[in-house]
Amino acid sequence: MTDISSSESRPVLRMKPKMDTRRIRFGAPWVWANELVLDRRSKKLVPGTIATLEDNDRNPLGTVAVNTGSKIVARMLDRDPDVAIDAKWFSNRVQRAVNMRENMYDAPFYRLIHAEADGFPGVIADRFGDTIVVQPNAAWAEMHFDLLKDALASIDGVKNIVKNAAGRARATEGLDDVSGVVLGEVSGLIPVEMNGATYMADLLGGQKTGLFFDQRESHAFGARMSKGATVLDVFSHVGGFGLAALAGGAKSAVCVDGSAPALELAQKGAEAMGASDRLEIRKGDAFDVMEDMVANGVKFDVVICDPPAFAPSKPALEKGLRAYERVARLAAQLVAPGGYLGLCSCSHAADASRFREACDRGVGKAGRQAQLLHTGSAGPDHPQHPSLAESGYLKAMFWRLDG
Repeated sequence: MTDISSSESRPVLRMKPKMDTRRIRFGAPWVWANELVLDRRSKKLVPGTIATLEDNDRNPLGTVAVNTGSKIVARMLDRDPDVAIDAKWFSNRVQRAVNMRENMYDAPFYRLIHAEADGFPGVIADRFGDTIVVQPNAAWAEMHFDLLKDALASIDGVKNIVKNAAGRARATEGLDDVSGVVLGEVSGLIPVEMNGATYMADLLGGQKTGLFFDQRESHAFGARMSKGATVLDVFSHVGGFGLAALAGGAKSAVCVDGSAPALELAQKGAEAMGASDRLEIRKGDAFDVMEDMVANGVKFDVVICDPPAFAPSKPALEKGLRAYERVARLAAQLVAPGGYLGLCSCSHAADASRFREACDRGVGKAGRQAQLLHTGSAGPDHPQHPSLAESGYLKAMFWRLDG
């Protein structure tokens, strides 16, 4: 392993001649293979190696993590080419992330590390009280996982750490999918209170880190629209919008999802809230369920759809936009006159403008007149990197429908 504490012993990665380096100098955190001189020496670097990035004139640009087997060959770790990437560096970065979240939230339940935006390229970490679930989705973070783990373990109140290696991003970095508890003990479900609702997080068997914190603000907005209302939450996962609506005073909520385990967690959350008599769960393909409801003339005061990423990459964009349009068309037909429609996307390839256009087409094809009331994004525990559009992946839009 490279001596990451010393810049003198690091290998050098160099930009190609005449390559415009302003993008990197102005903050871009990724360097692509076609921007670099990749000779036999650099191609032999072990994935995760820490190196110094230079322009073709040998002027240093910063300290990077290297993986020549990935499309993103270099990930910027620090603009200082002489910085020591050691235990202190990890600890300082982690503590900076903690300090910001503690100023934002009353309880330690939040996204703790949001990858590049928090200065940890490819790393995701969510905090659930005294437990942290971390996804080291880049080779450098896997290679130096012990330093990352120790920095997380030093946070006041943290007793347990779970390593989640199930992300698709790890495969693209050539990493394994072996997950497990790496500190302390974790068993059972963890109740998480947000917006007055209780969600049950399965940190070992659930999706990704066990719970999605990114929709917290949009859940709250949806709940405000749902007082005394009948609510349909499609692609509900563990009951994100449905449980928030019940906490906000909804008359009833129906949660639709294809995952039986996720719906079981939604039911357990409703039971913990004392609202199980107002929740109905329905397992099935979301499109089939909505088609059936439309055919039977079913209407709700509020319909909210939060599907998976239909456009996870640029090649999938057009197909994904057609899927979002279909969701909007079906969902709009289920909204009672004067009711509300919420549509969400976590596809970074579909920006807010393209996503809204697809939704507007779907609502129009449903024969509905709409007023756009609110546009939301992920909360402040999911900060956006100014030079990385992918970090602003989440869109949530809410309409009032007439006709």
